[in-house]
Amino acid sequence: MEARKLTQTAVDTLKLPKGSVDEIIFDKGAPGLGLRMREGGSRKWIFQYRFAGQQRRDTIGNATAWMLDAARKKAREMRVKVDDGIDPREEKAARLEVSKTVFAGVIKDYLDARKQKMKPRSYAECKRHLEKHWKPLHKLPIAGIIRATVAGRLRDIVKDSGPVAADRARSTLSAMFAWAIGEGLCEANPVVDTNKASADKERERFLSDAEIVAVWNAAASDKDYDRIVRLLILTGQRRDEIGSIHRSEIDIDAKMLRIAGARTKNNRAHDVPLSEAALAIVEGIGEREGRDLVFGSGEGGYSGWSHSKEVLDAAAKLKEPWTLHDLRRTVRTGMGKLGVPPHVAEAVLNHLPAKLIRTYDRHSYEVEKRAALDRWTAHVEALLAGRVASNIISMKA
Repeated sequence: MEARKLTQTAVDTLKLPKGSVDEIIFDKGAPGLGLRMREGGSRKWIFQYRFAGQQRRDTIGNATAWMLDAARKKAREMRVKVDDGIDPREEKAARLEVSKTVFAGVIKDYLDARKQKMKPRSYAECKRHLEKHWKPLHKLPIAGIIRATVAGRLRDIVKDSGPVAADRARSTLSAMFAWAIGEGLCEANPVVDTNKASADKERERFLSDAEIVAVWNAAASDKDYDRIVRLLILTGQRRDEIGSIHRSEIDIDAKMLRIAGARTKNNRAHDVPLSEAALAIVEGIGEREGRDLVFGSGEGGYSGWSHSKEVLDAAAKLKEPWTLHDLRRTVRTGMGKLGVPPHVAEAVLNHLPAKLIRTYDRHSYEVEKRAALDRWTAHVEALLAGRVASNIISMKA
């Protein structure tokens, strides 16, 4: 096809001839440069050339993103490469192959591979650590990252974000390198034998009876966060399991919260018996139009954790720092004190028993879990009333 001296105005107004599905208009201003138009509206700059006796084409880019002058400049650069014996298409393929082993490219592939296997919150945390905390490593080839580089970056993360964040970033990076080794992208994990930043001491904090009362009374409003805190005290479940309750998971008639396996840490569906007090909290929350989630707003469950915890701390005035997860340990410890058998208390928390036990014991412990939570709730009621009466079995809302 004969080339035309294109102008930017002409490029903007050129249309695919009627009845045609694919046509290339070549430009006299840069030999080999052509505007390729296809049925459906596709408009791309291509570079056509001969290499090793064969006619070849390589895509420069979308015509909406590449102006004519920029496309001409790129075509001329590609022509120089051809004259020097370099095939632009093969060079591009080589660059793409190299980019897959650059740290940023490996992150993308790793996240794509893990997305369907991770819970949304875990995936978001993994993505944040890799893209934010390890950003200084993004341009390095993954096989060239050594332990000293990782250790140095971990020290920077400790300074900027604290030891806990550094340890979590370290764990995330180690998991990614383990995957990369399996994919044949590198031979060793440079995270191995780097130092952890935190003391790595198992957390033991649980709330005393007086602290339970203080937190309960501080969480006295009708706001989502306060209701969540009270449900955590009464059920011992994980923060996000309660914060992301779906109405479809609440069985009012059976007085049961049926948490889907996709939302639990061990990926197993978990039925949580609701005491009268817990049920009253759930029933007191009005439905939100077009939203199955009980708490929060937008697409996900409750999300204002940090600020709300600060407000609660100011009201509760506990002397020792505590976390919402400590409430889970508090419930487990409290049930033990009340005489709840360990295997029942563990079932309440949805902790998996040893593999041999769970292989042969298929009992759901629904009745036992209900009795345990009713007894715990009665204990909480007694504390709030200023007495200790652990033999009370039920608690009125």
